[in-house]
Amino acid sequence: MKEKCLLKNEDGSVLVIALIMMGLLILLGVSASTTTEIEIQIAGNERSHGIAFYAAETAGAYVAGSPELYGADNITVGGYIDFPDDGDASVRYALGSASFNGDVEYLGRFAGRSSGDSAGQVWHHRYKMRCSGYGPSNAKTQIEAGFYRRGL
Repeated sequence: MKEKCLLKNEDGSVLVIALIMMGLLILLGVSASTTTEIEIQIAGNERSHGIAFYAAETAGAYVAGSPELYGADNITVGGYIDFPDDGDASVRYALGSASFNGDVEYLGRFAGRSSGDSAGQVWHHRYKMRCSGYGPSNAKTQIEAGFYRRGL
């Protein structure tokens, strides 16, 4: 009787190698697909937060163009004025897919004299603005900055 050696029998080895290669390629494809999906989510989040950041920056420009927020009506230490609606802090100024709101707080004053001042005491009034920007997907960015104005 003739014995067969299974180790020397190469019938079907190409099929086994092809199946192993196909399995590895499937794993590689699934991995690439998952990575791409995560990268798309990251890019979307970055875009949403960028929009929110620029909305908060726009709020800073809104404050600069609204002297009623930092004028004679806002000179109580610790007092603040909400914008865009002083009566309701939750109101937002809409900018397409973004919006903003915030407040301007009066921090106090200090005496100062600098070149170009007329004779007499000039006060430097210090303020802090807190600007919140809102973008798509519930993105939110907050910017806080200090500034002052000169006046009596």
